[in-house]
Amino acid sequence: MMTSEEENDLESRIAARAFQIWIEEGQPYGRQQEHWELAKHAIALEDGQASASKESAPHAEPITPAAGQSEWPPHDNGTPEKEG
Repeated sequence: MMTSEEENDLESRIAARAFQIWIEEGQPYGRQQEHWELAKHAIALEDGQASASKESAPHAEPITPAAGQSEWPPHDNGTPEKEG
């Protein structure tokens, strides 16, 4: 069982990691719960906890570009452009 000091430390680490994930993902709105779960899992892995198995890892949705934005880098189909 954890002491209250250890629980506070763990919560602070999770909050810092969730914030880092939020920043890395471009500060998306409304995904705080997902970021918190991802952070909990990452901290558990760091701490070597058995509960952090792959089966319990939260699933992150892929990031999609906003409407009107092109992909980067642009795809090159390998054919030279025709001149003239």
